[in-house]
Amino acid sequence: MMKDKILLVTGGSSDVGMALIEKVQDDFDYIIAHHIGDNEKLLSLKEKLGDKLILVKGDFLSEEDTYRFVEEIKSLGKIPTHIVHLPAGRFENIKFTKIGWEKFEKDYHIAFRSLVIILSAFLPMMEKNKFGRIVVMLTSCTLNIPPKYLASYVSSKYALLGLVKALANEYAEKGIRINGVSPSMMDTKFLDSIPDLIVEQNALKSPTGKNLSVEEVVPTFQFLLSDDAQGITGQNLAITNGNIM
Repeated sequence: MMKDKILLVTGGSSDVGMALIEKVQDDFDYIIAHHIGDNEKLLSLKEKLGDKLILVKGDFLSEEDTYRFVEEIKSLGKIPTHIVHLPAGRFENIKFTKIGWEKFEKDYHIAFRSLVIILSAFLPMMEKNKFGRIVVMLTSCTLNIPPKYLASYVSSKYALLGLVKALANEYAEKGIRINGVSPSMMDTKFLDSIPDLIVEQNALKSPTGKNLSVEEVVPTFQFLLSDDAQGITGQNLAITNGNIM
């Protein structure tokens, strides 16, 4: 039987990550928040939650530092029972022939390689305990026809979707539930590199006349982390703000 419920949030300093931590803080004994560098809001959240919130740095562009990140968590003796994976490469509209392999590689390392390394480390313990909850941030770009000029971003998300599907099937009988969440465009700092006109046009295309808010997305993560989602695995749950995919 598990002694503690421990949530690892990679990309914990993101808008979604911090909102999720605040939302589920009472559901866990400890929450480990991954971050790249000092973040004033995250540090403020640490002051509020105290020892319950553990901050661990990790640069997922570096394979070496990703492994170091995993080893640091192990050294804390706080092995995750629940994992939410949020990291993604910079969101930019670029024509395919102008992207270059380097951008594809960066997006792949940040989003996909990091999760492979993390799950390789912590899935064995989940398997031993016959329990685990893993939720991966995907994107509505994986539903039907993706938008133009996002080839590297979309490709990395499809790689994650493939991993979710494969591992959900492999670990279903072990009591481990692995799912993806695919929201449409959200109003977060992740859109800072996208022209305002594109963000506004996307909002106008929505039946609600706006882009998603973080508060509309986080409850789905909370549900998939809960015992109420026992019967759900290998799914890519869409949150599309009224658009039918």
